[in-house]
Amino acid sequence: MADKKLHALLVCTHPTQYGSPMWRLMAQRADLEILVAYCSLEGAQAHVDPGFGVEVAWDIPLLDKYPWVRLRNISLRPVIGKFLGLINPGIWRIIRAGKFDAVVMFTGYICATFWIALAAAKLSGVPILFGTDAHDVSPRDNRSWKTKIKKYLWPKLFRLADVVIAPSTGTVALMRSLNIPPERVVLMPYVVHNEWWIDQAARVDRAAVRGDWNIPAEAPVVLFCAKLQPWKRPQDLLRAFASANVPGSYLIYAGDGPMRSELEAQAKTLGISAQTRFLGFVNQSGLPRVYCGSDLLILPSEYEPFGVVVNEMMLCGHGAIVSDHVGAKFDLIKHGETGFVYPCGNIDVLAKLLQVTLSHPEVLRRYGEASKRCIAEWSPRAYVDSVARGIERALDLRKSPASEA
Repeated sequence: MADKKLHALLVCTHPTQYGSPMWRLMAQRADLEILVAYCSLEGAQAHVDPGFGVEVAWDIPLLDKYPWVRLRNISLRPVIGKFLGLINPGIWRIIRAGKFDAVVMFTGYICATFWIALAAAKLSGVPILFGTDAHDVSPRDNRSWKTKIKKYLWPKLFRLADVVIAPSTGTVALMRSLNIPPERVVLMPYVVHNEWWIDQAARVDRAAVRGDWNIPAEAPVVLFCAKLQPWKRPQDLLRAFASANVPGSYLIYAGDGPMRSELEAQAKTLGISAQTRFLGFVNQSGLPRVYCGSDLLILPSEYEPFGVVVNEMMLCGHGAIVSDHVGAKFDLIKHGETGFVYPCGNIDVLAKLLQVTLSHPEVLRRYGEASKRCIAEWSPRAYVDSVARGIERALDLRKSPASEA
């Protein structure tokens, strides 16, 4: 750890239920002084989430106990996820006048503000850290031309960073495949607020949750917790659950989105509507009840850079089955211990895994115990330590130009 306090600017698109607890922990460290610059306050303020299809405002504090500023957005059509949706020129002045040791970008490069911040950091001689949560170059829509562009541009893009942030070992491997020097890549684990989840889980009355769902206390329950979007492939789980046909089992969908009515109709067609519950959108404070009331999480996504629902389920004492396109498979899913990884879209394999797990309560308990041990190491402390380590690495590399590839 450095002898002097490190001053870091964290540039974020908007407050999130995952990021804010990390910023609080950083603000408590004696060796770090941070300022969080938000391009938007979406999330802390109510907005219509196009993925959920409902108005969302997270019901936990997102803006307290750490220093932050809101950047004015001059975009004509403000929106997160579009290049011209976030244009925050004020970031230029903050970086140029701030005397920071490093700028850490959490905006993603498909954002005008990212490039304003990058230019300001380069001109100011301030090390800059940024990355991606991807673990391969495949885009969400699987268009081949996008893959070709990424293969060409990404090696050049990530060499602009003094240090590349990698939230999983899958991302670390991706950076190596792009010939980014290993000393310029730091694993910053994709984590949630472990202590909060453990505390909330301990307060849940599982029997009461089952009663609210009208599900027997001892019934095996499978959970899908995500937006009901095509790339999440919720229909795969519906079909696999029907095919597995485990007596007395139930299926829970926590989340909303454009596929909900289609899934409800399919459940009737498959003859499993009586065993299926659609909870709709569940806010953050209600999620521990959902996880603790279930026994096994399934994440069948065809595009999932990480999947922090896996973290959350493990902290609530249960295992997970994920497709091989889910980034959490690299660090959290230990095959046959904390859960299973199966080929994305292979409903027959998923159905067999459901049969094996749901028919054997002792298997579910074993996954849960192993999951709690695994997730204990994938922690906020490890994340905050890695941020400090990444900043120190960037400063050291600036002192040693010979280390550049």
